[in-house]
Amino acid sequence: GPTRKMPLTASAMDFFQLFVPDNVLKNMVVQTNMYAKKYQERFGSDDAWIDVTLTEMKAFLGYMISTSIHHCESVLSIWSSGFYSNKSIALIMTQSRFEKILKYFHVVAFRSSQTTHSLYKIQPFLDSLQNGFDSAFKPSQAQVLHEPLIDEDPVFIATCTERELRKRKKRKFSLWVRQCSSTGFICQIYVHLKEGSGSDGLDALKNKPQLHSMVAKSLCRNASGKNYIIFTGPSITSLNLFEEFEKQGIYCCGLLSTRKSDCTGLPPSMLNNSATPQSRGQYRIRMKGNMSLICWYNKGHFRFLTNAYSPVQQGVIIKRKSGEIPCPLAVEAFAAHLSYICKYDDKYSKYFISHKPNKTWQQVFWFAISIAINNAYILYKMSEAYHVTRYSRAQFGERLVKELLGLEDTSPTH
Repeated sequence: GPTRKMPLTASAMDFFQLFVPDNVLKNMVVQTNMYAKKYQERFGSDDAWIDVTLTEMKAFLGYMISTSIHHCESVLSIWSSGFYSNKSIALIMTQSRFEKILKYFHVVAFRSSQTTHSLYKIQPFLDSLQNGFDSAFKPSQAQVLHEPLIDEDPVFIATCTERELRKRKKRKFSLWVRQCSSTGFICQIYVHLKEGSGSDGLDALKNKPQLHSMVAKSLCRNASGKNYIIFTGPSITSLNLFEEFEKQGIYCCGLLSTRKSDCTGLPPSMLNNSATPQSRGQYRIRMKGNMSLICWYNKGHFRFLTNAYSPVQQGVIIKRKSGEIPCPLAVEAFAAHLSYICKYDDKYSKYFISHKPNKTWQQVFWFAISIAINNAYILYKMSEAYHVTRYSRAQFGERLVKELLGLEDTSPTH
């Protein structure tokens, strides 16, 4: 749970600033003004530009965040006269001023001579965000590594052609997280860039299990020695990775796929389906030290690799139609934690900022901001302030937008 007690009067902004404090926003102001100055030195002066202020930067973020609640086709719809116009917040800043800030907006204006990382334009922000996640929350023992579901804008999906949809979904990066599976709090973010077709590219990531192992190691670099139980999907699950994690005091439970997983070192007899028909709930187990390979049957064969649960401990999967199906405890635990993450995705994925810039670093930035707001809401729900105000996720987002815009009326719309 949360590591600090927030006051009863804590606002949405207070929770958001646990991760994005004023000093980070002030840095954005400085970097944006520096970039605007350098841009104009190179391409000619812009008489309409005035240096951005902290108040304007907060308003700028507020406008962007508003697209996560009202999924407008474009952030500029706020100033239009159409269905997605929002007169209550449009008066804070003119559209032309907003577009100027959007044109010059930067988190890191210039690459330093030592920088080789492609995410250098937002790496300091991601590091700061990670420090905020680490210091504000202590996760439960059970956590999951996965790619969070990021909803596309429903308006765009409804109106675009199939070709546009395919083009839209081709992001140049893959976003992975380590997530507390009992609260949904995202503890760590890892961004893997598609930088050409080399061995480090996203295409290679989809085909090579060792690159998924690299993602898993990066996500768990702060988890060693804490006896965490990490749940993984087929692309990450592998005997070599789990054995390496066990040496670091990290225990695992993963779904195994003969097609997607690295099955090196696993007995072939357990990877082949038996010819004799099996009844639901039957399973076979092979062990090596603390590691168990479980093959469980339920309208198909499911294989699990784990060193976190004893294979002799019994559990059950409850189905509405067929009732209880017996299984090892590892299978029950995996299903329970996976189902929680599905619920998280259903609830929170629709609150991602729907502004879709062309630049990859900006796309990553807005996804990271969206995750920070979801985390802020989770902390708010676990605080005493929630029992006073009881805002829904949408109301929390609306309140945050109004506080960033400096509006006096911060009561949410019901």
